[in-house]
Amino acid sequence: VNHWFGSKEGLFAAATSIPVDPAALVDALAAGGPDGVGERIVRQFLTVWDTAGQGRLIALIRSVSSHEESARMLREFITKLVFGRLTERLGVDQPQLRAALCGSQIAGLGMVRYVLRLEPIASADHDLLAAAIGPTLQRYLTGPLTADE
Repeated sequence: VNHWFGSKEGLFAAATSIPVDPAALVDALAAGGPDGVGERIVRQFLTVWDTAGQGRLIALIRSVSSHEESARMLREFITKLVFGRLTERLGVDQPQLRAALCGSQIAGLGMVRYVLRLEPIASADHDLLAAAIGPTLQRYLTGPLTADE
């Protein structure tokens, strides 16, 4: 892996043909600190998906439902390489749970917007979706996770 792709991140990018450097992505998301990170996540992911090509995202999402290796790679990318690193940078409690919650929201957004093309989400602009979904991601990352907190 290291010889041909440089890292697991490089292997994932090559396998999915989506030009994303997870370390740079996390740097961009964490740059403003914890405040507003939820909206930054939505904007960043939508920008990546829109510029990387919706066809690649659709192919990736379809492949994860029927190919365990693709599903494993996407799980690792979302929960370890992006949100795992982000929760580490933010220094939050329950980082694995928070990373998985964020991953579920972002993967769901990708499915609904680009595969199912559920309107009006499919045609909504980035600012609207960031304002609508960002607070949920913000709570997943920095808010309480139990009913008694």
